[in-house]
Amino acid sequence: MMAKVQNLFDNLPFLVDGEDFSELLRCENVVVERIVSSDRPYHKIYNQDHHEWIILIEGETQLKIRDDFINLKAGDYLFIAAQTPHQVIKTSPNCIWLAIHIY
Repeated sequence: MMAKVQNLFDNLPFLVDGEDFSELLRCENVVVERIVSSDRPYHKIYNQDHHEWIILIEGETQLKIRDDFINLKAGDYLFIAAQTPHQVIKTSPNCIWLAIHIY
């Protein structure tokens, strides 16, 4: 079977608010997803039972991880251990992320 090439930037949603989550790969205990954020994210507090590694592909954002505020720009990446409360505080329009969830 021949591998199918896909592009991270295909079919990007245009969001007025919130975020869009698209699963790109699921393999054993790893899930890779693309996240597109509007400039009005939902401010949900995540506290997951699994580890997560994120990289900001495009845009700028501010996260709150526990009680710390962390600013990210395109190319910045971060590991978030399981059971670590984290929240998207603000984003530039149409931020694009990759998130790798490790179960």
